[in-house]
Amino acid sequence: MTLMSTEESPEEEHSDLFFELLLNLLSYSAASFSAMARYPISSSKEFILTIKNFISEQLNLTKDALSEIKRIPGFGSEVQKVSQVVLDAVIRLCKVYCNGVNWDFDSLKMNEDKKVLVIEGASDADHVINITKCTIDKLCEVGILAANDGGSLVSVLNLSWKGVVTLLQLGKGALAARVDVASVVVSLISLAQQSLRCAAETWSLQLKETLTMTEAKRIFLPVKFYLINAVRIVSQYTTQAFSVYKEMVGCVVMISSLKFFLSKEEHLKSATEALVEILQPTSFHLLNSLLNSIQVKQEEKFQVLNWLFSDESNLNPVPRVSNGENLPYTVDGIHFSSCAAMAVQTFFLGRVNLFLELLKSSADLEDDVKFWMARKLQWLLDILVDEHVYAASLTLQVPVSRKNQEFIYQPFFHTIVSSLETFMVVMSSNPAWGEIESFLLENLLHPHILCWEIVTELWCFLLRHAETSLVKDIIDKLCALLGYTAFPEAVFSPGSALRKIARSICLIVTCCSQAVADQVYDAVTGDNKSQDSSMIYTALLMEGFPLTILSQRTRSTAKARVLTEYFCFVESFGSELPKTSGFEIYGAPVDALSATLLSQQVSISDPEMKTLKFLVAIIDKYRKCNDSKLKDIYCRLLTEVLTITSNMKHLYSCDEIEGVILELRNLFIPKPALSAEDSLLFQCKPNLANFMAGLGHVELAESDDNARTSAVWELYHMLLREQHWAFIHLALTAFGYFAARTPCVQLWRFVPQDAALSFDLESGNEADEDRFMAELKGFLDKESASILTKPTPDHTGMLLKEGLKLKEMLNKNLAINEEAAIGDDAMEVDEHNHGNKKRKFPDEIGKGVELLQSGLKVMGDGLSHWQHNQTGLNEIHDKILTHFSRLEDVVSHLVRLTGDA
Repeated sequence: MTLMSTEESPEEEHSDLFFELLLNLLSYSAASFSAMARYPISSSKEFILTIKNFISEQLNLTKDALSEIKRIPGFGSEVQKVSQVVLDAVIRLCKVYCNGVNWDFDSLKMNEDKKVLVIEGASDADHVINITKCTIDKLCEVGILAANDGGSLVSVLNLSWKGVVTLLQLGKGALAARVDVASVVVSLISLAQQSLRCAAETWSLQLKETLTMTEAKRIFLPVKFYLINAVRIVSQYTTQAFSVYKEMVGCVVMISSLKFFLSKEEHLKSATEALVEILQPTSFHLLNSLLNSIQVKQEEKFQVLNWLFSDESNLNPVPRVSNGENLPYTVDGIHFSSCAAMAVQTFFLGRVNLFLELLKSSADLEDDVKFWMARKLQWLLDILVDEHVYAASLTLQVPVSRKNQEFIYQPFFHTIVSSLETFMVVMSSNPAWGEIESFLLENLLHPHILCWEIVTELWCFLLRHAETSLVKDIIDKLCALLGYTAFPEAVFSPGSALRKIARSICLIVTCCSQAVADQVYDAVTGDNKSQDSSMIYTALLMEGFPLTILSQRTRSTAKARVLTEYFCFVESFGSELPKTSGFEIYGAPVDALSATLLSQQVSISDPEMKTLKFLVAIIDKYRKCNDSKLKDIYCRLLTEVLTITSNMKHLYSCDEIEGVILELRNLFIPKPALSAEDSLLFQCKPNLANFMAGLGHVELAESDDNARTSAVWELYHMLLREQHWAFIHLALTAFGYFAARTPCVQLWRFVPQDAALSFDLESGNEADEDRFMAELKGFLDKESASILTKPTPDHTGMLLKEGLKLKEMLNKNLAINEEAAIGDDAMEVDEHNHGNKKRKFPDEIGKGVELLQSGLKVMGDGLSHWQHNQTGLNEIHDKILTHFSRLEDVVSHLVRLTGDA
């Protein structure tokens, strides 16, 4: 009849009569259910079977009528209304029947195999369970039908699913063995995911349209409805629902990942806030319904957590769990991005965010789960190494809370740190605190900068709030650790363990009290005559130890020591050579003063111009020296004294400054293409740029026959010709400072025609003065501009490349450590197996590896140039960059294999 109603039929009157009959039949069904509810349950088996069949057939009819409601002209709204009456009546009937049964589980037992009540006198309960199960199944079907309708059956949707939850709460759990609870939960989760997918697809196609808060809430409220009902069912039937924990957790990850996708787009800001407000708490409660349930065993909880936060490498394109199964419902399933790299990135971020939410709510978790979380902190650091997660951690602004009807945003990095700090507070009184201590100690020297920053922040937080006795004990242990790592060659190596620990201690002391700073200083300088004490003290000063925090007396002593040792070294410089015993740390007082001047912790007066004379003496020593080790020391001293001079502005007004300028000109200019022996001078150029900036305070005669002015021109020409991006930045910074302060008006004389920024960026040629001035203006404008809180795509792209490089460095570092460990084992074996010999690979393999290395370098240069000059191809570039990174890892492994052969 619904098919006939869509066509022009001469029997229209018959059609109307049919639908009137349908309405009467549905009304009769509702009245029948209401009538049955007024009478007790019949004990007649025939009547019981008739009632069950009647309910099933009437609910099928109701569902079919609702499915065709749009094709019934003139009767659609009436059919919907009477259908709701039917559903409400059958729900009431089931409630009445269930309330009329004595659900005494001491005498009522189930036969799990046959799933029927086997004790005498239980036929009424069995009858009620059958009717209720039938009703629940049909309500689920109606609920799915109403959800797929597109919104016109909202009232039916609410009635059906609320009816399912209501009926499942009856019978004191007797329905658990007969109703497929897991299937009901999966249906609700699937509806929630389907709504999210549709919304994400729509937003991906409408990239320029700003989404309103009202529209976002309209989309998310049905999803919340599904999740709330799922949570209610899972909370009551946790054991039955555990079998579909992967689907449940997959939905939670999907929502968590969607949050980060929305955060990247300004026009979807309202959607982000709506998701955080409406969906995030409910979805997280769905996960907690498993983790906090007493019905779930401890090993089952760990099974959920291990599946979600796997121990496998997070760098794989598709994350895998420990049992080898793919984690379902990844971000690719949302279809909000065609870029695989974006999908992997948001998936990782979703898991990280979920882990952080667990840390923040750890006070509500059971002790066994807290212990598991403490042991899983290393997983968090491992996943932060991924370049996508690294870039997002430093650029993404995410909403965290609402204040005065406005959301408060903060960088995702702060969310990471604050969540870990919250977890530390919760665990401070927990027996598993030892896991936290182990985590902090093991990662004190983490090779990845982001992870190191996070761990250092946690150390600062701990010492800022811990009891005095604990702080003192920790500081003593850290200072003792400095002693174990104090080696001469480590003092001037920024990547050494000594410098890294010193760097951490300096940051920690900055966050602590004056007493802590004095404790560190006293521990280090207690035996100031020993070489180890001198090395540790120098390392601390080079890492910026905060002398200003020390107590007044100790601070005065420390500053006086820095200046005294410096001038003593300057006075003895020309008369003695480095001693063999202290060869590696020769000149440490110069480095110490340079570091403290940079941090503006000391001031120095040099009325006798000892520093300028010292600088000239170093240049002279460097030029005359033939010993490579001594030459390296003099180069380091030259670098630091240039820094010292640039921080002593009064020296630029002295007559002796001209001699320094001429000596520097004679040192750098005669050899523009430095040989391997003189390549050390490249290390001095950043500090030379700082020195040159100070020449803005010097009176320069703008004539060709002035030696001092000509030397300054030539030195600036040399700096501005450098084409390395870091040198360009330093040279322009120095030249900008110089140009703003010098009395010279012929600034074009300081700029060579072949300056790095004079060339066309695309072609690499056609040098032009106007182009240089335009680039200089743009550079100075950027330097003086305020820092934007929202990163640009270029900024994000640079951080992505930076994260990739850091990951490569970390992998190489781990590979070297692993090979060293294997090498140690091999040495032990070789002591007993002298017959083992290294295998020699054919020459063709070695040549092939060399060609691969050359090809990688060419490809890397091409990728860098391509990204710089092309726009709108970010997705393609990300894909190529990901494959290029893997190719580099493979080639590096081949190089190591052939090198070890």
